[in-house]
Amino acid sequence: MTRLRLWLALPVLSMRLAVTVVLVVAASATAQAHPHVWVTMTTDLVYDASGAATGLRQVWTFDDMYSAFATTGIKAKINGQFTRDELEPLAKINVDSLKDYDYFTYATIDGKRNKKAFADPVDYWLTYDPKATVLTLHFTLPFRRPVKAKVLKIEIYDPEFFVDFEFADKNAIKLEDAPQQCAAWTDKPADQNFLPQQQSLNKSFVPSEAFIGMGMDFANKILVQCP
Repeated sequence: MTRLRLWLALPVLSMRLAVTVVLVVAASATAQAHPHVWVTMTTDLVYDASGAATGLRQVWTFDDMYSAFATTGIKAKINGQFTRDELEPLAKINVDSLKDYDYFTYATIDGKRNKKAFADPVDYWLTYDPKATVLTLHFTLPFRRPVKAKVLKIEIYDPEFFVDFEFADKNAIKLEDAPQQCAAWTDKPADQNFLPQQQSLNKSFVPSEAFIGMGMDFANKILVQCP
């Protein structure tokens, strides 16, 4: 059965009840192999005093079209502006629903893929930039156990390619309190066929089983090498 994108269509219709709007149509609808939501992100890898990685501090900024869709129906004290408190129900639904997709974040530790490397997010909230009209999700994704590795690879991608992630142009990654000898860099295959301005949010999109795994080809990679 096709997975539903519950977390991507979550306008809060009242402050008392968060209602999800599911992007589905009949099973016979034709799926399209291009992303419908764009996320620009930064990631801080946090280390403890022993030199072990303890988690990722993620900041995901959504495109303006999705941000407008997601904030539809939210009651704000000031028109066109949303406070952290007003966005709190939406933030919780986003984070709770992301669990079904492994938070789109995958770890490979010294060459071994760890499917359950991360615990549930903590310290999460949403902010809204009224000038850029975009939502930003902030959350910390802790490792279940502190990680000491010579080579740590973090991949962030949507396997069904409904969401396209990209690193911010500046300060995309940072090592916080890491051993001085550690070095980090990013990598992502470029594809000009999937620029945000060339596509639009299509509410009739149904992720096809045929596209599962396609997002891996466009995975954002963070590579950390330590002695």
